[in-house]
Amino acid sequence: MSGAPTIASIARAVVECERCARLRDHCRRVAIEKRRAFRDETYWGRPVPGFGDPGARLLVVGLAPAAHGANRTGRMFTGDSSGDWLYEALHQQGFASQRASISRRDSLVLSDAYVTAAVRCAPPDNRPTREELASCRDYLEAEIRALTRVRVVVTMGAIAHQAWLRASGAWDVLAPSERPRFSHGGESEMRDGITLISSYHPSRQNTQTGRLTRVMWIAVFARAREVVDGGT
Repeated sequence: MSGAPTIASIARAVVECERCARLRDHCRRVAIEKRRAFRDETYWGRPVPGFGDPGARLLVVGLAPAAHGANRTGRMFTGDSSGDWLYEALHQQGFASQRASISRRDSLVLSDAYVTAAVRCAPPDNRPTREELASCRDYLEAEIRALTRVRVVVTMGAIAHQAWLRASGAWDVLAPSERPRFSHGGESEMRDGITLISSYHPSRQNTQTGRLTRVMWIAVFARAREVVDGGT
């Protein structure tokens, strides 16, 4: 995407995207077959745009929509357990108007925060290919350009961490030894003054095994709040 896109124009472009045949076929198939618990719902089944405040100072980057989460609801990180963890933490720190989101039509409003992902279609087995990540990157690049007030970026998972580094341009300007490495709670100040904080993704694989606890998770967003508000 070229020029100076707005959050609204990026969202329109994302929803209309048909670049990755494998991902589009998978999302459409899931939307038809559905999960038993959601058999009476109409799935979104399209690429999912980012969501939040265009004036955000906090940017949260995840991996991709979940097949029966955002691919169903049409709102990023809504309708699954990962979203429950995310919006609860954002609510606790004053970034979200309520602690949970179940639909793109519910009353949740994000204030000073924007939530997006490295890939906009639900990938089979939650594993996008390298080519699919590259194909989707310019949407994240465009969002980074449009979100001019961002001071803190939280990346959820190693793939999202690397995706933001690439989309922001940091990957290309930093020597390999200078690139921030992914670790839970890892924090780096980038050359442009943005603070990058990495976190384990709140997937069931991480939360149910205890690799990521609520205390660990909430601490990441408490730190993000502190930096957004001018803390050091």
